[in-house]
Amino acid sequence: MNIIEISSLQEKGLEVFSTLTEAQLRMELEPEKGLFIAESPKVIRVALDAGWQPTALLCERKHIEGDARDIVERVGDIPIYTGNRELLAKLTGYTLTRGVLCAMRRKVMPSVAEVVKDARRIVVIEAVTDTTNIGAIFRSAAALGIDAVLLTRDTCDPLNRRAVRVSMGSVFLVPWTWLDGPITSLHEYGFRTAAMALSDNSISLDDARLKEEPRLAVIMGTEGDGLPQQTISEADYTVKIPMAHHVDSLNVAAAAAVAFWELRK
Repeated sequence: MNIIEISSLQEKGLEVFSTLTEAQLRMELEPEKGLFIAESPKVIRVALDAGWQPTALLCERKHIEGDARDIVERVGDIPIYTGNRELLAKLTGYTLTRGVLCAMRRKVMPSVAEVVKDARRIVVIEAVTDTTNIGAIFRSAAALGIDAVLLTRDTCDPLNRRAVRVSMGSVFLVPWTWLDGPITSLHEYGFRTAAMALSDNSISLDDARLKEEPRLAVIMGTEGDGLPQQTISEADYTVKIPMAHHVDSLNVAAAAAVAFWELRK
């Protein structure tokens, strides 16, 4: 074990946990060198089980032989930085959740064709920028049988630290990638599209036609304005969730969970 006791916030190698921004970690120009941070033993275990490669660990001293003992044994000879709780809080700017952070290597993203190859139910997330909502959507997708997730480039990164934490590691369980082409390109893979939106021609989420579709892509939109009109007009279906008390909409993460449950195969 390569355990490094830190006594200074300037210790070389700690930048990944302290000063590097999410954009710097992501390294968009050289994504194969990019990193992300997984937080808490449970989430780190899910990532390791899914084959993600650790590069460094930051751990409260007490957890090396405690909650993170099995993780320390699994990560090999990577640097394992440790110190007291107060020093680590100063380093990261907040008290660590369960006392453990793990820097992990990003993977080369698969193509859309690879991700949807055997899928029957997928979700397309368009322009959702709230990391909490992204994490919650992934958690619902994993729990409720969504086979894959596609994200437009104006959606926030699923490997953002908060998104990973909120998802409880579900971002490592559901295949996902970026959708660079138009959503209508999913027709090439045999998918019909269902835009979740209120409009004059919206059908109810429990409409039998939706469940009968062999391959269906559910499109979820931004938290404030919803889906763009072009996306709605180009979709095969426009779908609404029946609601009471004159409530017209739900938070995108809540709406996604309802849709995933109703449309599951």
